[in-house]
Amino acid sequence: MNTTPTGFTRLEHVTLIEDDDDFRTALAERMEVAGLKVAAHARAETALAEIGVDYAGVVVSDLRMPVLDGRQVLTRLQTLDPALPVILITGHGDVADAVAAMREGAYDFVTKPFAFERLFESLNRALEKRALVLDNRRLTALAAAADVELPLLGESAAIRNLRATIAQIADARMDVLIEGETGTGKEAVARALHSGGRRRPHPFVAVNCGALPEGLIESELFGHEMGAFAGATRHRIGHVERAHNGSLFLDAVETMPMPAQVKLLRVLEEREIHPIGAHQPRHVDLRVLASASGDLQQAVAEGRVREDLYYRLNVVRLRVPPLRERREDIPLIFASLLARVPSRPQGDLPQITDAVRAHLMEHDWPGNIRELSHYAQRFALGLEQQTSTAQTDTGGLVERVARFEASILSDTLDATGGSITETMARLQIPRKTLYDKLKKYAIQPARYRT
Repeated sequence: MNTTPTGFTRLEHVTLIEDDDDFRTALAERMEVAGLKVAAHARAETALAEIGVDYAGVVVSDLRMPVLDGRQVLTRLQTLDPALPVILITGHGDVADAVAAMREGAYDFVTKPFAFERLFESLNRALEKRALVLDNRRLTALAAAADVELPLLGESAAIRNLRATIAQIADARMDVLIEGETGTGKEAVARALHSGGRRRPHPFVAVNCGALPEGLIESELFGHEMGAFAGATRHRIGHVERAHNGSLFLDAVETMPMPAQVKLLRVLEEREIHPIGAHQPRHVDLRVLASASGDLQQAVAEGRVREDLYYRLNVVRLRVPPLRERREDIPLIFASLLARVPSRPQGDLPQITDAVRAHLMEHDWPGNIRELSHYAQRFALGLEQQTSTAQTDTGGLVERVARFEASILSDTLDATGGSITETMARLQIPRKTLYDKLKKYAIQPARYRT
């Protein structure tokens, strides 16, 4: 079993079971000329002895053979591995048996005499299906064995370096600034830093700085005493104090208002807070992990972040790479995401075609793992049919342009979390034009929202 540079499996092995010596030899030679690697057997017993549960290939067997016939071979192989494709070769008089074998789980059958192209087409489809099964098994096993959060899965140089740095500084006392694009997994990095150090038994408190309620930011972060202001009917512990002895993760720190930044600076420098209405400041022992979606230094230049706060946070800086810089990790992450999707009513997942694989590896994923996660959910539910269609080269110019336009709309909605306003801005089109196109391609923005 070989893997492509994209991390997907390519199969080329065929086990051929045929008791007619001349026909077996001729068919095996024809397969090898076509680029397949053939293990030819005159008896089913010797072939079955060489096939294991994760056999990286497919089986082609004659239906009528002494001792063990094709249906018996099928039964034994299904007991070993129900997902192993078996193609049967039959004569005209045995078509009924071949059809019955199909009902029992055979992948396909060809009737003698047949054009090799007919068998070769079936073999290619069976090998692709087998490759998908083995991909899912391999990638799911890797994902289950990896003791890291999903955004840190993979073996690309970028993610291995990041994991090594996390392990190196997880137990250090200094604060950390985590930078990365939207959806790359900055909170996963923060949790890994917390879980890998001495603060692991204590709280990990995550605060979305952009979601703090206006007018209550100081109370939310630092708490207040009962009676400190109108409506303060009880004592409140703020997010910073809740993280005592643990880690405080400030997500999107660049969105924090200036007055709160001033008070946060005191926390960073003195490790103490002064709740609203308290007579004395209180000491806190915590590690601050802050994240920024863009260049925090640029935010300083634009006046959105205090310069002294930036330098206090920028003790250690970690950069989380976007998916386009670690494409070889995408198959593993995608498989792990699929494993987390609730089962479909129909049972099996849709087939991962070459077009879907191409989309996974060629798309830039501007929304990164968040966008990939949404795509995996839609794919698992059978809602992501436009991708495979958009990747084909069939149809006239008008049809191809339409498919391309639909894929751009879908990808942009995915990257923006279904936001109409942001999609309009990115595509630089008026609202009415966008809605007309969404209606034209039956694209529903609600499907892309978290």
